[in-house]
Amino acid sequence: MSVSALATPPIDPTHASGTDRLKVQQLSHAFRTADGVDVPIFERLDFSVRSGEIVSIVGRSGAGKSTLFNLVSGLIKPQSGQISAGKRDDGSAGRIAYMLQKDLLMPWRTVLQNAVLGIELYRKVKPADIERARQMLARYGLGAVADAYPHSLSGGMRQRVALTRTLLVDPTLVLLDEPFSALDYETRLALEDDVMALREQSGTSVVLVTHDIEEAIAMSDRVILLGGRPARIEDDIDVRLTTHGPRTAVSAREAPEFRTFHSRVWNGLRSHTIQHAGATA
Repeated sequence: MSVSALATPPIDPTHASGTDRLKVQQLSHAFRTADGVDVPIFERLDFSVRSGEIVSIVGRSGAGKSTLFNLVSGLIKPQSGQISAGKRDDGSAGRIAYMLQKDLLMPWRTVLQNAVLGIELYRKVKPADIERARQMLARYGLGAVADAYPHSLSGGMRQRVALTRTLLVDPTLVLLDEPFSALDYETRLALEDDVMALREQSGTSVVLVTHDIEEAIAMSDRVILLGGRPARIEDDIDVRLTTHGPRTAVSAREAPEFRTFHSRVWNGLRSHTIQHAGATA
């Protein structure tokens, strides 16, 4: 498991269809408290992510979003149910890469060395990998600092290195857990564009966990709203936006439908938060 973090398909990949990059079926999981009580997080959760699709998962704090990513990536084994990663178009096994909120760059390694770390953890790095890493860093505006060390980079540059490290392992599915939340607004928009371009360029599927409703709507084809305990899918929203020219982080926010989708997600989150507060009062 790399610090990106890289994971092979967590469960038998044959259950996912040819058009699915991820399929979660009847997923149930609980955690045990210090006094031995099992607290259910998910119970028979079902959803899928298609090839080339960007899906955001939103929900109140404690809804289990990060636990879901830990289950999908294989960091935690589910107590019951199936999580399967779809195969590539050529029939070979798919690969899931997990990018965390913290960039986790190693300060004693150069930008280039950090970028190829994910590859290092499952095979020997080849000259072709180094060249590809330099090309990808250059595409993200990091070519001039490839041989520099992380301490000299801004927060946005560090996250681009982390994104490069994630993509160099050729994932079919990328999990993004609040990856841009600590960045300034302009940098966040730029990195949102990077992720959307990734889908257009390579057909990679993306699942994003975020508390930022605008980010979820602007980037995604679908927004899944998790609520309740155990968590369930309260809403699954197809996001269709009318933009002037290509869809970008900015043009999506300017779409006439944007506010309607924002209100739907916000009202859903608010109602579940009120219900949870009432249940625990």
